[in-house]
Amino acid sequence: MDAGTQQPRGREGAISALNAAIEALNLMKEVASVTPAKAAFGSVSVLLTMIKVCPVLLCNDGLQAHKYTGLDG
Repeated sequence: MDAGTQQPRGREGAISALNAAIEALNLMKEVASVTPAKAAFGSVSVLLTMIKVCPVLLCNDGLQAHKYTGLDG
């Protein structure tokens, strides 16, 4: 890596990394010749896409899904 370039930090860096991983998985799914491998690559790609578009679960202090269950009132 060049000393003058910096990787994006924070949310932008995470989104960029997720996009790169999703693209790589989609490419591997296309070139894979084994059907179970294609299914696995596709499933992981969908999972990463869900993580990318669901920012409610990605908070600074951990997984926050338990705060929205409706059990506290």
